[in-house]
Amino acid sequence: MSTIVNWIGGAATMAAATLLSSAAFAATEIQWWHAMGGELGAKLEEIVAGYNASQDEYKVVPVYKGTYPETMTAAITAFRAGEQPAIVQVFEVGTGTMMAARGAVYPVYQLMKDAGADFDQKAFLPAVVGYYTDTDGNMLSMPFNSSTPILYYNKDVFEKAGLDPEKAPETWSDVEEFSKKIIDSGAAKCGFTTGWISWVQLENLSAWHNQSIGTLENGFGGLDTELTFDGPVQERHWENLKKWQDSGVFEYGGPVGGNDAAPKFYSQECAIYMNSSASRAGVMANAKGFEVGFGMLPYYADVDGAPQNSIIGGATLWVLKGREEAEYKGVAEFFSYLSSPEVQADWHQFSGYLPITEAAYELGKEQGYYAKNPGTDVGIKQITLNPPTANSKGLRFGNYVQIRNIIDEEFQALLSGQKTAREALQSLDQRGNELIREFQAANS
Repeated sequence: MSTIVNWIGGAATMAAATLLSSAAFAATEIQWWHAMGGELGAKLEEIVAGYNASQDEYKVVPVYKGTYPETMTAAITAFRAGEQPAIVQVFEVGTGTMMAARGAVYPVYQLMKDAGADFDQKAFLPAVVGYYTDTDGNMLSMPFNSSTPILYYNKDVFEKAGLDPEKAPETWSDVEEFSKKIIDSGAAKCGFTTGWISWVQLENLSAWHNQSIGTLENGFGGLDTELTFDGPVQERHWENLKKWQDSGVFEYGGPVGGNDAAPKFYSQECAIYMNSSASRAGVMANAKGFEVGFGMLPYYADVDGAPQNSIIGGATLWVLKGREEAEYKGVAEFFSYLSSPEVQADWHQFSGYLPITEAAYELGKEQGYYAKNPGTDVGIKQITLNPPTANSKGLRFGNYVQIRNIIDEEFQALLSGQKTAREALQSLDQRGNELIREFQAANS
């Protein structure tokens, strides 16, 4: 059974002693546990410092807790001991677990209402906020670092292959055709590679083609959802990936995040690379000696409704119950600051993550950021291409971290010839549903 379920037990009585007397400190401290290291962590701390300097009633204290799973596990353990932070950063695949922990979570929409904060949910990008709402459309957590996968390509290789360097492939037919020209011309060894088979080549592929991956609106409708990855579009695409891998058109970047994919693109071994919009800074820093182009994810032109909209990755900020009322007023104020156009535009432009509000996007336009930095608005245009549907709003399945591991295992079985695309996807549904049933039993 997952280690991230049943974590409310033993936390019925919360200790208030974790907050020191206001007589000792002028400002009420608010702990924010997060999973951002390196430059992103430094920028996060800069944002917090800006907020703390803007007022003297509250002091947000950011605490780095390691990876996303480590941060979530730490919050679970702390909650059981009554030592939880007010805010914890949780990755998008942990949403189902957080929703199931009703007694532990203070929904953001309720928090902002209780605090009397100026809060308009309509100000947020629909495809971003939609991932983190309940079935009534209420926002449960505060989006912070949201991204979506896009396509990067090597303009120099395209030109050497006789392709238009200003034209990104739009369809999967284009990807196949362009890749063959690139390989045949000797401009590069392979056509394309990708990070995150699960996120990019299955979850987003499905949303981009308006295809269901689970009953009950991809799990949004309840814990008794079932996976439906074994659909005709998904089967067709995985069959193609197997065919393209065998012919050299596609090179597999490895399991989980696909960490071997980026070096294949940086070294100019592969001409096309699909990964997060937040990978842009890394791409630009490592793509030495060639010019990078940007495009939306490819789609199958004969699939009705495609392209629809892509879905997000990244994380949001969840508020945990059991702290003092004064802290929650500070959390609401901090969230208002965090979602302001100026802060969001700055974070988006530094990190490559999406701006979470329309106002932040518009501010970037006014500042000339997108005109000066081509490709930085591709992800925004992609997730806002069409209003999200039940199939393209996102996903909400229990034990999904483990299910993503199964996706990698089944994809590897496909590439090795052990299974057909249909067999791999059917096995994925069966194995994944067993984990979902375990989650349902533990949280019903």
